[in-house]
Amino acid sequence: MKYLPINNEIFINNRINYVSQLKPSSLAIFHSNDEFPRSGDQNFLFKQNPDFFYLSGIDQEQSIILLYPDCPNPLYREVLFLRQTNEHIAVWEGHKYTKEEAKKVSGIENIYWLSEFDVILQSVINYAEHVYINTNENDKYAATVPYRDIRMYEAMRAKYPLHKYERSAVILRSLRVVKSPIEIELTQKACAITRDAFVRVLKFIKPGVAEYEIEAEITHEFLRQRATGHAYSPIIASGKNANILHYNDNNHVCKDGDIILFDFAAEYANYNADMSRSVPVNGRYTKRQRAVYDAVLRVMRQATTLIVDGAVWSDYNDEVGKIMTSELIGLGLLHKHDVAKQNPKMPLYKKYLMHGTSHHLGLDVHDVASRYKNFEVGNILTCEPGIYIPEEDLAVRIENNILITASGNIDLMADIPVEAEHIEEIMNS
Repeated sequence: MKYLPINNEIFINNRINYVSQLKPSSLAIFHSNDEFPRSGDQNFLFKQNPDFFYLSGIDQEQSIILLYPDCPNPLYREVLFLRQTNEHIAVWEGHKYTKEEAKKVSGIENIYWLSEFDVILQSVINYAEHVYINTNENDKYAATVPYRDIRMYEAMRAKYPLHKYERSAVILRSLRVVKSPIEIELTQKACAITRDAFVRVLKFIKPGVAEYEIEAEITHEFLRQRATGHAYSPIIASGKNANILHYNDNNHVCKDGDIILFDFAAEYANYNADMSRSVPVNGRYTKRQRAVYDAVLRVMRQATTLIVDGAVWSDYNDEVGKIMTSELIGLGLLHKHDVAKQNPKMPLYKKYLMHGTSHHLGLDVHDVASRYKNFEVGNILTCEPGIYIPEEDLAVRIENNILITASGNIDLMADIPVEAEHIEEIMNS
């Protein structure tokens, strides 16, 4: 792994918190992610299952965790199964965890090779009543691929039909949303790397530079600082491209007078940042660009103050909508009398801001969380208002990452340039 070792206290505590919510006489199984084919003889770069990493810190394919706190055999109450390496694997794929290394990373004492899993499971499963299976229940995911956990569940139902099968996702959704001090530290590191990449590209941008050249500068800075890579496909959207919300072709030349909408961030040790900025290609905002930019910045700052312990999702979104509506009226994009007559279920501001203002952030960029649960201490959320004006080939989005604490919130990106004057100063330095 590129990133530095992580204190295994985080993974030990995560497992303690997880098993404390299991029903009596329960066994839980977690798989590492599948390896996905990229071409005839290659796989895509491996990306660990976030739940598996959350519970173990193990960042390697073909691994399994077995958690059975009531197991009559103490050896099998907490077990990690690893792919056993050999000379061929070492030559072609490189180093794999030894048992001692995996024990140090995860804090799990009992390590076995993957080939021993079926025998050990068979020896203990008949003493358990409940079997917890981990499934992907992220609201933004539509399951179309029968991934490893689903395949195992189907096989186990056929082999052990009378056991009671339970969902781990319900437990993990409530646990992962509240970040521990170590998780906050890792997220701050991802934010710091993102900051340095942003400052780097501010000094690089000029008319005639291609979007992909900017992406290359960002990637260079990420990898130079041990980032796992990009938290998501980077958006480097200049001019009219900025009105495409998930634009990532990044293949146009940046023109004098245009705005570039950035949405990029680093992933560090599997924890993600998520940042958006909008900057002038030539280093100076026009009067209209500056007016739109400042309007979005005001919305972002006011919305940030609303991200506090106990805040209700629906109330938060409604309030942000009101703030945005006021700014759009000030920009001449909406009119007061039209707003007064609008359908509350279809507010007019949605024409210029089509997406939500916040989402949870963590091991997933859109982290698992209940959309029906109030904000709470330990949550990290994005705050990302935007104004999109296709008829002007202009779009502005500004996004920072906000940590909720008992005494208020903390902007984890407070040191990333956001004021228009500061951005212009760096670009023209």
